Amino acid sequence: MTLSKDENIAIGEIADEPMLANVEKWVAVNSGTRNLDGLTTMADLLCDAFSALPGRIELVDPDPHEQVDKAGETVPLDHGRHFHLTVRPDGPVQMLFTGHMDTVFQVDHPFQQSRWLDDGSLNAPGAADMKGGLALLLAALKSVEATSLADRIGYEVVINSDEETGSFSSAGLLARAAKGKVAALTYEPALPDGTLAGARSGTGNFSIVVHGKSAHAGRNPDDGRNAIVAAADIAVRLMQAKGPQLSVNPARIDGGGPNNVVPDLAVLRVNFRPRAQEEIERAKSVMDRIVAEAEERHDVRIHIHGGFNRPPKPLDPGAERLFALVKEVGADLSIPVAWKATGGVCDGNNIAACGVPVVDTMGVRGGAIHSDEEFMIPEALPERAALSAITVLRIAERGRV
Repeated sequence: MTLSKDENIAIGEIADEPMLANVEKWVAVNSGTRNLDGLTTMADLLCDAFSALPGRIELVDPDPHEQVDKAGETVPLDHGRHFHLTVRPDGPVQMLFTGHMDTVFQVDHPFQQSRWLDDGSLNAPGAADMKGGLALLLAALKSVEATSLADRIGYEVVINSDEETGSFSSAGLLARAAKGKVAALTYEPALPDGTLAGARSGTGNFSIVVHGKSAHAGRNPDDGRNAIVAAADIAVRLMQAKGPQLSVNPARIDGGGPNNVVPDLAVLRVNFRPRAQEEIERAKSVMDRIVAEAEERHDVRIHIHGGFNRPPKPLDPGAERLFALVKEVGADLSIPVAWKATGGVCDGNNIAACGVPVVDTMGVRGGAIHSDEEFMIPEALPERAALSAITVLRIAERGRV
């Protein structure tokens, strides 16, 4: 298919965008999820950059969220504010674009600097996941605004501050922004070869707090009730619940103390990855049964904190049509587009749960994310910005996916 006049205008606009300069500026800011000062700085930079677009920008306060600490107590957890841009809310075609400003690299993490690698890629914290994606999203939207189709499309941009830890304080904002949208694009990185994530597993995170009874490990150990043993027993039995459609990962046990004391507290952290909706109910039922049996077997008290915060994301017909459109655009731009299922989760799960078709790996090509070897392929910036811009323009023109 030959590119239209508007599509060629958009590509020309993208060529002049300072995407790489934005990435280099943004990766210099440590914006780990728990670094509230860094997130504030990053949010201000995003407000400045995205002010080039029409519409209204606001920084939205995070919803309250709690977590269980090492002492087994439920405590409030602070988050940064979330970036929200609204453009033409009365436009005939409405879309949603999402990303995140937080990274997994906390304020004291040794990975703080960017460097150029011999193969020409940029090694930097958050370069691929996802400050590169935010840079190309901005370039794509600016290029759309330069075309005659701009007035046909309204959109919201949500860039949250807590995606890397589950989007607990931004889930409500994402759900509100998804309402009434014909499609959504999210800017998680693609694989180095450009492959996209298709169907995704869901996820659930739980803290299982076990209260036992302390006693002297030498004089009267039988008077104690060992919380660590009970937690370990639960962990082993939960692993037996895994199957082709459900992954189970007991990740950590907090608790215990001196070797001569029977431990009276343990906190078991467990992650579930269901690949089908029905596996969520099965996992809940199995966990409740195993915990109840452990209470009786070990004579301890147990309570469960947590939930399934992201449901599985299958490729339903709407998502298949959107993927097909992205593939069509890719072919017209000589960009191969393929996708495959993944066990990873992101805000695409939340959006799909609202009934909105979403492609959630429209960001840069890169890899080794969540490690100090994370890299971004710079030539992917204009390539992927064009892929987004043309996809948006075709949705605007058609009025649908």
